[in-house]
Amino acid sequence: MTESPGPLSGGEGTHSPLEGFSHYRGDNWTPERVAFHQNLEQFADRVGLIVGLQGNGKISQEAAYDEIKQLWNSLRGSRSSLLER
Repeated sequence: MTESPGPLSGGEGTHSPLEGFSHYRGDNWTPERVAFHQNLEQFADRVGLIVGLQGNGKISQEAAYDEIKQLWNSLRGSRSSLLER
């Protein structure tokens, strides 16, 4: 039986704040678009965690909703400040 490598082995699982989690594709690449893309990926990751916590009974449905709503408002603010100039 082979053991799968841990999240920190071989540099996998760690990311510099300046690099994206996935590759950004597009002809109109700008540092602002990459920053927003990273914020969007972080939003999706956090929502997934919150949904998992709520689904396992660790937090209430109301707390999960409030947290996701706060994350959404933060993402919208990020979009406004980075992309709508």
